Formats: sequence, structure tokens, C-alpha cells
Amino acid sequence: MDKIGVKGGMRVAVMGVKDPTLSAELAGHGAVPVSELADLDLLFYAADSAAELDRVDALVPMLAETGALWIVSRKGKAAAVKDVEVMAAAKAHGLVDNKVVAFSPTHTSLRFTRRKAEAPPAS
Repeated sequence: MDKIGVKGGMRVAVMGVKDPTLSAELAGHGAVPVSELADLDLLFYAADSAAELDRVDALVPMLAETGALWIVSRKGKAAAVKDVEVMAAAKAHGLVDNKVVAFSPTHTSLRFTRRKAEAPPAS
């Protein structure tokens, strides 16, 4: 949980990730699971197909300004989508990848956040 940045009081949601311990681990670190999908600090989303990656555009508005989207997918020979496809889908909607974590022995996860606004030029 520390590797993925979970902190007490964070608003979190899990969509499609089939991990029986994830919700309990999040709560154990003080995260607040919510059903209202808005202003999320962390959103864990399972994507193992092109159709699931197509939903990324609908997920971005659910994030808080500094929120992160973790896209969880199968890894290795069982992978149905490649990391580059996951990155392309997220980048197409203004997100940048900034971390990769082995989610489990069979799944990997990539973290995406909004691009930081560029500072105005110094005068």
C-alpha cells in the first residue's frame, strides 16, 4: 500500500479489480472507499481489453485534481493488452504515467495522473 501511495483519509474506488484483499488493505491503511465516483484520490481500474481501455476518457473526470488512476492488467504471456497500449490510452486523455508496480504475481499496475500545468514564463 505504501508503494502505491495510499494514505489515511484518501477517497478511493475500485472498478473491476478482482482482488479479494484490495478493499480490506485500502481500509487498513485508512483510505475511505466511496461509491460516489467523484473527487477520487485513487481509482483502481481493471483493463484487460481494448474496450476497457476505451473507458479511460470517462474515468478522468472522476479524479480529484491531484488524483491518480491505477490501471491494473494481466502481465506476461497472459496479458491481453500491452503496457504501451495502456499508456497510449491514458495519454490520449491528458494523463501521464509516473509509476509501475507489480500488483500481484499475475497483474501489473500503472499509475497515471493529470499533467501539471506549466508555470508561466518568468518576467
